[in-house]
Amino acid sequence: MVTPDTDKDKGKHKGGEGDKEETAYGEEIKECPECGSKNLIRDYGKAELFCANCGLVVAENIVDLGPEWRAFDFEQVSRRARVGAPMTYRIHDKGLSTLVTWCPTGQGQYKLKKWQQRTHIANTTERSFIFALSEIDRMACALRLPMNIREAASMLYRKAMKKRLIRGRSIEGIATAILYITCRQYGVPRTLEEVRDISRVGQKEISRAYRFLLRELELKVSPASPIDFVPRFCSLLNLSSEIRSKAIEIIKHAAENELTNGRGPIGIAAAAIYIAAILGGEHRTQKEVSDVTGVTEVTIRNRYKELSEQLDIDVLL
Repeated sequence: MVTPDTDKDKGKHKGGEGDKEETAYGEEIKECPECGSKNLIRDYGKAELFCANCGLVVAENIVDLGPEWRAFDFEQVSRRARVGAPMTYRIHDKGLSTLVTWCPTGQGQYKLKKWQQRTHIANTTERSFIFALSEIDRMACALRLPMNIREAASMLYRKAMKKRLIRGRSIEGIATAILYITCRQYGVPRTLEEVRDISRVGQKEISRAYRFLLRELELKVSPASPIDFVPRFCSLLNLSSEIRSKAIEIIKHAAENELTNGRGPIGIAAAAIYIAAILGGEHRTQKEVSDVTGVTEVTIRNRYKELSEQLDIDVLL
């Protein structure tokens, strides 16, 4: 291995004092300054970055970003590797603190767990925050929402809390509205009635919190499309993929003729599914569709008549 001997060469190849931070990790150096080779090797044992072709030491005192132990086979790697739970926004401390589990036979461990819980909750604000996150997780489980929706809802609640939008308002109402907003933003539609049924507050409180959050957080939520509800409703009604495709086609034709303007997307979706099921030979009653979609039979009947007449669809009951 060849290293520059003179101070002049050191300044040329390794940079001055101002470049030490830049080259400490060897990240900014892409090629050897001596021969131009890009075959650079990091020797963490000597904390050096050197060229494999000419042997020039390009950088010294590089930091080893790997583990503090060595392993020579896969078994040693598996035995020595240490990992913790991933960071999550669904826990008030992001899951970074040590969790003391409960043991029925250890009295000392029980006391340790009790004191740990007390130290985790510093004040009433943090206690309310923990309750809100548990409410979001409970409702998300009831609605069978994926994990990314729960994480996004928890992050949005943290944002509202930092702006002090929670004080003086119902925690359950804010948490429910945030979960509803997140579903709309991520294209996982849930009706307001579905969210209300698993919430501990009424629909009026949810709607008030929903409008308040949209205004204060400057959130943009696009209007729900009837097409977004079709796959889930068809699945709940045990309808085939052909019925699903036909219902989506009906909704697209209705949108082209501006028949969906000013009408609820769920009612349009329910009527389109009802028509498609009849045309496809998988008839479902208006009551069955109403029970699944949450739309009244009167609304389904009115939307069904509008679509069939305006789109010239001959429906034989």
